[in-house]
Amino acid sequence: MNISQAARTTGLTPRMIRHYESIGLLPGTTRTAAGYRLFNEQDLHTLRFIQRARSLGFSIEQISQLLALWQDRDRSSAVVKGLARQHLRELEEKIAGLQAMHDSLSELASCCLGDERPDCPILERLADNEQSVSR
Repeated sequence: MNISQAARTTGLTPRMIRHYESIGLLPGTTRTAAGYRLFNEQDLHTLRFIQRARSLGFSIEQISQLLALWQDRDRSSAVVKGLARQHLRELEEKIAGLQAMHDSLSELASCCLGDERPDCPILERLADNEQSVSR
């Protein structure tokens, strides 16, 4: 299968497939005499694995670790679970940060009348060096 077919099959773009190969997530693929990449079922399986891990927000480094664990049949599932739990903690921290931003922005927006007058509590609060945006 060529790169266009592999892209259609996996839902990735040819550019992303080339990128994953260049950074070592996808081992060197077979090439034709003309230099075109050829993908086998194992390559497609690996690309789908990478795509699913990316959709869950795993970093490239974490995906590299997951791929190594996936290919190591002697590994303990506890190691995989630990990696997943660490990622879950990171996501929870990001969610908490986003919720704090949401709450601050919501509070700022509620202070503004949103009328035709030029004074705006949102801009005043953002420009205030003495006060934090979130209270």
